[in-house]
Amino acid sequence: MGKKLIITAALCGAGTMKSQTPYVPVTPEEIAADAVAVVKAGASVIHIHVRDDEGKNTMETERFCHVVNLVREELAKANLDAVLNLTSSGSKFSEDMRVAHLPILMPEMCSYDPGTLNWANSYIFLNTPPFLERLGLLTQELDIKPEIEIFDAGMLGNVDYYLKKGVLKAPLHYQLVLDVPGGMPGNIDSINHLVSKLPEGSTWSITGIGKAHMPCMLAGLAAGCDNLRVGLEDNVFMKKGEYATNAQLVERAV
Repeated sequence: MGKKLIITAALCGAGTMKSQTPYVPVTPEEIAADAVAVVKAGASVIHIHVRDDEGKNTMETERFCHVVNLVREELAKANLDAVLNLTSSGSKFSEDMRVAHLPILMPEMCSYDPGTLNWANSYIFLNTPPFLERLGLLTQELDIKPEIEIFDAGMLGNVDYYLKKGVLKAPLHYQLVLDVPGGMPGNIDSINHLVSKLPEGSTWSITGIGKAHMPCMLAGLAAGCDNLRVGLEDNVFMKKGEYATNAQLVERAV
């Protein structure tokens, strides 16, 4: 019998707006309701960003705590359980704010972005060496599993460096995030190259942004991925012209 596939639902991300799709959850209540819906649909991991009252990305600690506690309450009411994977990304926020929620909320996982990227040639997706050392050591101290998000091949070398230095601890879980402009394209060549370089004993997940969502899902399955990531953070359509909900994207992956 083959291994079981894990599905991650990335509910809203930092950038998907109501102007792009009416189905993206932005209020605490919407995020909690979608968390329940995606677990019922078959997701085991929920990747969480939070928004302010205007629907814009925020890393404000009080807001994070409110949203995550509401998610936990709604899951418990529905007699459901899930791994919560909280973001640490947010170039416009202080490094203190990017980690402040972790020791309070103690999630099972958090994102770890091992490098800086010129995201879509529009802004700097900033992850400084001091921050990466701080976050890596904090995940060990708190026993939080880091999700190593790989946007470009050079990031793998950074991960190897932090492994050797003891900032990160094997075995690692990698999340390939492909077809972000400024990163690696979402195609089989990228997947083959990246997967061939992962340390032995690692697990890996894959997502493609926008039009690369389905090709990366199918190629990842063919390549033996451990995990698929889907959700409105990465893609808003079921097919051209047809908007998706988070639950529908999970159902399709299932």
